[in-house]
Amino acid sequence: MSQPREIIPGATYMITRRVLRRHLLLRPDASITQLLVYTLAVSARRFGIEVHAFCAMSTHLHIIVTDTKGVLPRFLQFFHRIVALGTKVLRMWEGPVWDHEATSVVQLLTRAALVEKIAYVLANPVAAGLVLYAREWPGAKVDVRELGCGVLRAARPSVYLDPENPQWPEETTLPIALPPLIEQDSAEGFRQQVAAEIERQEAQAHAEIQGQGHRFLGAEQATEISPYERATSFEALRDRNPTFAVGRGQEDAWRIASAAVRTFRASYRAALERWRAGVRSVLFPAGTWWMRTFHGAGVTDAALAI
Repeated sequence: MSQPREIIPGATYMITRRVLRRHLLLRPDASITQLLVYTLAVSARRFGIEVHAFCAMSTHLHIIVTDTKGVLPRFLQFFHRIVALGTKVLRMWEGPVWDHEATSVVQLLTRAALVEKIAYVLANPVAAGLVLYAREWPGAKVDVRELGCGVLRAARPSVYLDPENPQWPEETTLPIALPPLIEQDSAEGFRQQVAAEIERQEAQAHAEIQGQGHRFLGAEQATEISPYERATSFEALRDRNPTFAVGRGQEDAWRIASAAVRTFRASYRAALERWRAGVRSVLFPAGTWWMRTFHGAGVTDAALAI
């Protein structure tokens, strides 16, 4: 049984979803980029999701979002389903698109975590040995200069989505919002911090890849590789899937967050035990989503009701 997870309105998360068996189905060509940007924009608007950063790799997606309404599972279900169905049509692909492992959802609790994880998302193509610099990646992404002020645009893809259905507008936009932890008057300083962290991560990737005797693939080659091939670089299987991140050197924040997670899980399990014993009046801790949504269980904070 998986660990219970809090779903809290206003929380900011780093989301990662991987393609089945590391196939390159999301190769960064124009049709996939259009599908991803359009679908993310429509999904975010539908569920009240604010998007802060985004990078589509050939084998996985990274997105950093704030869930303003506390409906993150609904958003992920809808977004991932439409991306998968559109990809199957574009690639003439039979079978599942997404890996069977659960989506990674990491709550970002501090400014330091936001800086590090946004930089990680944007610099991911460099760390993977694909391009020398993050700005060169040809796939769907956010540039560091667009953080909190940019807008991505996409026309409705010509495949899968019914043009007669009003939920699929002809064109849509995706504003790139600042995370709630960042004040508007400090936006430029935040962008500079992220840019500096990207440079640090790029330099680290250059040293590692050159030290291994490898070279960078290049943007043009990345768009031309077959989407039916599979990534061959080493990747640890069943690696740790953290619940939260606080950033480097944030020991006090880590201890507080870790204690909060343990408290939530203990309260959830105690409530679930009573529920299974037939006590339907039991209250689950605030942040409980599945039991509240699908079984009508009560939670300690009525304001969380959808």
